Amino acid sequence: MKHRLIARLDVKMEHLIKGVRMEGWRKMGDPRERAINYYNQGVDELIYMDVVASLYGRNNLSNIVRDVASEVFVPITVGGGVRSLEGVRDLLAVGADKVAINTAATLDPSLLTTISDTYGSQATVLSIEAQRQPNGGWLAMTDNGRNHTGREVVEWAAEGAKRGAGEILITSIDNDGTSLGMDMPLVEQVSQAVNIPVIACGGVGQTDHVVAAFEQTDVSAVAMAKALHSDAFTLSSLRDACHSAKIKVRDIAQETSHVQ
Repeated sequence: MKHRLIARLDVKMEHLIKGVRMEGWRKMGDPRERAINYYNQGVDELIYMDVVASLYGRNNLSNIVRDVASEVFVPITVGGGVRSLEGVRDLLAVGADKVAINTAATLDPSLLTTISDTYGSQATVLSIEAQRQPNGGWLAMTDNGRNHTGREVVEWAAEGAKRGAGEILITSIDNDGTSLGMDMPLVEQVSQAVNIPVIACGGVGQTDHVVAAFEQTDVSAVAMAKALHSDAFTLSSLRDACHSAKIKVRDIAQETSHVQ
């Protein structure tokens, strides 16, 4: 199976933003233009997160997702503030392929089962924000790392998979936005604990960080934000690095030659 390279776009109001450890957000451009740019570069999937959804009690990305879905033809995951089956329905209706649930699932894990039973496990993503604990392990957080759930991350990932999630998005709060590399023990333990695909996020600053995640863990995909938004590398150079390391990723050049 080929590994996936995913662009993550955190959105506040109409702006693409990025912070460090989920704080100190800075504007990074237009979330529509960036998504189309990454699509043209050959990204495998997109993840949109409404980072201020908790302030409004709902996800506010419908217009952006609708616009982007008409121009890009890769899977789009949307998360942030999704609290009900109706919220999932609304996002799928405007073009999302999958919906990521965090806070609502920690409060009522049966929501994962309800979504999975209604729309399929392939549309049900459990998003986990993980904060490293001084005595070991990681605690699952919500609201961009501000509120703790009391749930241990690896156990929560395993429970989420059993309840119907078809994919886990695991984000390291400690590594987020640092560009210093991923929390490899976190990624490995979560991916070992479940039998569904895991997307690792947080800490990518160079192509070697992505290669290391694929080489050293069982993760299915890596999601990148700051590294792409700041043009630390291109998706093309990342694919080249993966190919050089004998990591199976989609071959864009080959697809282009077939089209021609």
